[in-house]
Amino acid sequence: MARWLLNCWYMAGWSHEVGENGLARRIIDRPVFVYRLGDGSIAAVLDRCPHRFAPLSRGSRDGDNLVCGYHGLAFSPEGKCIRNPFSERIPAGTDIEGFAAIERHDIVWIWAGEREKADPSLIPDFSFVPDTPFSRTIHGYTAMKANYEYGTDNLLDLSHIEFVHKGTFAGQGVIFAGEHSVRAEGDTLHSDWFMPGIPPPSVAYGRFAPDSLVDHWLEMRWNAPASMRLAVGVCSHCQARETGFELPQAHILTPASEHETHYFWSSTRYHDLDSIETDHMLANLFGEAFDLEDKPMIEAAYDNVRGKDFWSQKPASLGIDQGGTRARRMLEKLIRDESASSAA
Repeated sequence: MARWLLNCWYMAGWSHEVGENGLARRIIDRPVFVYRLGDGSIAAVLDRCPHRFAPLSRGSRDGDNLVCGYHGLAFSPEGKCIRNPFSERIPAGTDIEGFAAIERHDIVWIWAGEREKADPSLIPDFSFVPDTPFSRTIHGYTAMKANYEYGTDNLLDLSHIEFVHKGTFAGQGVIFAGEHSVRAEGDTLHSDWFMPGIPPPSVAYGRFAPDSLVDHWLEMRWNAPASMRLAVGVCSHCQARETGFELPQAHILTPASEHETHYFWSSTRYHDLDSIETDHMLANLFGEAFDLEDKPMIEAAYDNVRGKDFWSQKPASLGIDQGGTRARRMLEKLIRDESASSAA
């Protein structure tokens, strides 16, 4: 049975997904309903009526309150049962779980643990995601039939681009000219590649002469349970980074269950801001890379060990996979510490 980190923020969805009808999504094996209150803020509750377990997302709204579509029990945004249509008495055991929820950087986050412990300062920085007069971001979502930590392994070991992404991001051998480093800063993990003095990679085509030499970096930042930021950058060889460009991406994994994952991604650019064609081109590129290249490989690998403890399978180490290995160990420690604190 899966063990989850609870006192942390999980991405429930992109802000634009929470429309008039709200958003129903399974998160760490619990049905969650996210919706907007009259003032535009976010509320999130367990999407399950305590009477006969009907999804509240199939009910109706009474102002900011939710009304079950099965037998009419009504609930406040905090999950308290406030009306029983059959009696003035509210039966015991009719309150439901309400989650601390916040909207930041065009992302809706929910705190899976105790509401009073929710700390907005622990939300990772994804401030590059919202559009500005100088930037444009495309967003995407992929449902993956694999445990979320296998997605983390994939993202923290970018050497796979040389093999998995031959139809899209193909590294043209740049990884083999690079240096890999992993470092931890508190509970934040960095898994970085630096490739100095190489021909321009595909992301730099049109910006540097084909016969020039550039420095290229791929830097991934991880925060538990699985929120990652990737910085893709290029500058002229031996020049300051600021003379080149950097394109940030969000890669955020939220477990739906032990065996299924919500994979949210975004890519921000600082050129062609009003180009619908560029939007479509990038959306198709990333969609193909994640849906047709990453996803099938991760799902097939996970299917080989489904239901088994990762370490019991004695995974071989290639060195370049340190990022995923350390993230797994850090997450395990956070879960152990949280469990020990709760027991105490």
